[in-house]
Amino acid sequence: MTDSNEGQAGVTPMKLLAGTALAALLATPALAQDAQAQADRIAALEAQIAALAEQVAELKAQNAAVAKAAPERAAARPAEAVVSLANGRPTIASSDGRFTASIRGVLQLDAARYDQASPGPLSTDFRRGSFGGADENDRARDLGDGANFRRVRLGIEGKAFGAFDYNFLYDFGGSGVEENGRISAAWVQYSALPVKLRVGAFPPPTGLEDAASSSSSLFAERPSIAETVRGLAGGDGRTGLGAFASGERWNVSAVVTGNLIGTQTFDEQLGFVGRAAFVPLKGEDWLVHLGANANLVINPAATGPDAPGGAPTPVRLRDRPELRVDGTRLIDTGNLDADSVTALGLEFGAQRRNLYLQAEYFDIDVDRRASALSDPSFRGWYVQGSWVLTGEARRYGTTNAGFDGPRPSKPFDPLEGQWGALELAMRYSHIDLDYRAGIAGSAPAADAVRGGEQNVWSLGLNWYLNTVLSLQAAYRRVEVDRLSPGGTAFGAGATPPAGAQVGQDLDILSLRTQYAF
Repeated sequence: MTDSNEGQAGVTPMKLLAGTALAALLATPALAQDAQAQADRIAALEAQIAALAEQVAELKAQNAAVAKAAPERAAARPAEAVVSLANGRPTIASSDGRFTASIRGVLQLDAARYDQASPGPLSTDFRRGSFGGADENDRARDLGDGANFRRVRLGIEGKAFGAFDYNFLYDFGGSGVEENGRISAAWVQYSALPVKLRVGAFPPPTGLEDAASSSSSLFAERPSIAETVRGLAGGDGRTGLGAFASGERWNVSAVVTGNLIGTQTFDEQLGFVGRAAFVPLKGEDWLVHLGANANLVINPAATGPDAPGGAPTPVRLRDRPELRVDGTRLIDTGNLDADSVTALGLEFGAQRRNLYLQAEYFDIDVDRRASALSDPSFRGWYVQGSWVLTGEARRYGTTNAGFDGPRPSKPFDPLEGQWGALELAMRYSHIDLDYRAGIAGSAPAADAVRGGEQNVWSLGLNWYLNTVLSLQAAYRRVEVDRLSPGGTAFGAGATPPAGAQVGQDLDILSLRTQYAF
């Protein structure tokens, strides 16, 4: 009883009054409605929050999907093109640089005047050109002055998928009917490896002079010995498969070659062109280049089917007097039935600031086919150099191991008192296509080859107005010593007596206008 009374005694009159008042208030209809409204609003807010949370989750899922698909979409979407015009060369490239396309063009217009003795009748004027060429019998006595588009080339080169290089070049010009319009280059190259692999039609580097671009040559044409060797297994439009590698001071190339594009034979020629070059000495503004090369005709092209006994496989060495306004060749071995040809060369180059010197020596050995006659050998060399009067230097690069032309530091602009770059050039070249030629007035030995000796002194002035336009003026003194083999070598009724002098001395003035980009 005591506990019960104590519990009841704990409920004070104030508590009872407050509870009674609260119950009364809750029982009031208006207050009950307000409480219900508050509860409804809370429930609505909770529903909105749940909906927003669901939307946020959906947005996160969508963003994750977009991020995952972004690389695939970027790869599928064409890259934006970047257009440039560096050094006058139009180039289009993708924004990532994996695809490029550059338009290349070369225009070379040569004009010349040949100063030689006036022509006489064939019966007394014995000057001659190529063997068996009736037209050259006349032209050698009166070389034609005039002008000739030596090269008119247009093409495209660039990169594809970042790892492949390509080059397509067509030549619309040329000297002589044998060079009227042809493919100069058409090749692709895989360049992602230290050793670059190339296949197609291209001129493999046959020596130091051939390594430089034809638009950067010191004179309008290469030295005769370099040009003759180039024609064995190299030259523009030569089909081949090659490997190229280079470093900071070295360059190596090896190319297996076939026929020239457009030349069809019974059995295609098989050749090889190899070259190694390095820079043993180099300073801040000077360097020395050394190199060696090999040009091999392993199997010459045959003139007939591979029947018992074999068809003749002729090899012919000849060249012009280092200019092609008139296409007449003044030295010529004629066709030599050969089993193979080996040409070995040595290279030297040096540069100090705006002074440049270059020289090469070549030895050519012909292995006769099915013959008891001795095998002939020929040789030649040249030395050339230049002094850039305005101070610029020729550009040497290990990617080609050759010397390219200078770039004027002040392009031609007479209003600003700028005149471009001037280069004084000199060259002496010697080629000997004689083998046991004998003396004047004598009949040739059975194994003799009377191809002739040619010496050319050249003096030139090159004016580089800017990076694309240049002019080349040159004087050449040409001396050809060549004996007639007699018989019908130059055609019936047009062949001078055996041992007669069929060479000549002459002077040539020439001018080349070039636009190259």
